[in-house]
Amino acid sequence: MARPPGHGPGYEAKQQEIIDKAATLFAKKGYAATGIAEVGNVAGLARGALYYYIDSKEHLLVEIQDRVMRPMLANAHRIAALDEDPVFRLRMLSQTLLENILARLDHVWVYEHDYRNLRGANLSRLLGQRREFEDVVQQLLVAAMEEGSFRKLDPRLATLQFLNLHNHTYKWINPSGEWDASCLSREYCSTLFGGFANPARGFDDLEVRMSEFLAHRETATPEPINRAERSARAPS
Repeated sequence: MARPPGHGPGYEAKQQEIIDKAATLFAKKGYAATGIAEVGNVAGLARGALYYYIDSKEHLLVEIQDRVMRPMLANAHRIAALDEDPVFRLRMLSQTLLENILARLDHVWVYEHDYRNLRGANLSRLLGQRREFEDVVQQLLVAAMEEGSFRKLDPRLATLQFLNLHNHTYKWINPSGEWDASCLSREYCSTLFGGFANPARGFDDLEVRMSEFLAHRETATPEPINRAERSARAPS
């Protein structure tokens, strides 16, 4: 929701706080079972004051969905455009997807369980965003098949396997537990890629490349180490 004219940064900060509290409440009780008065209570606002910051309960749901989908889509397209082979880009996409899930568990719960409560254009837009993200995954999987890293698979089924393994993590993960996004992505991709692999190909260097990429991103720029640079630096 954009800041209306004449409203300062305090307005926007309060609005974001309301969205956060609504996500926690919807995740606990369910969107349909939560009244707008309950949202006001957790936000410390009477109904009239609450509507100063939001248009409706459904607009809260739209904002929660967007907080999940906007970064996921932006990161998916950024990763898909990198000058890297498709298996490496899938590994990066896996970790980024899990980082997003762990960062906003309440939002992801609402995203997965309550999107059907959206109506009309709001629902159509969300479903379009979901298809857009799935298409990025599928295109990378197909590219890995075409270059010979993966055996020939049903692209849709392979996409569902990739997504289902990642997307149900929110149901059981403890964000302060022993498994972080990097660990989970490494294990998920080892399982998936081992099953998808062309018997003539291996991915023994995948985790070394991932570590190198992340180290370079954190200490220098967000740009990837391209393949020519990596080959020049590799030990003989």
